[in-house]
Amino acid sequence: MRFVRSKPWLTALGPILFGVAFLAPLVAQSLEAASLPAPFGLAPIHFGISLGLSLGILAAIRGRWV
Repeated sequence: MRFVRSKPWLTALGPILFGVAFLAPLVAQSLEAASLPAPFGLAPIHFGISLGLSLGILAAIRGRWV
């Protein structure tokens, strides 16, 4: 039995989806729990989405998170 990637685009989008779907709410809730303001006057969720998206794109380009 061989492993065949049937949808390589989904594998490439994995880090981006993880950044937006998991890291963004985590960052927003962490900022609110610590009573810290989001930088640049953004709402915490907007800052979380921008940070999660940036980290996800960077991980997708580099091929790793670290």
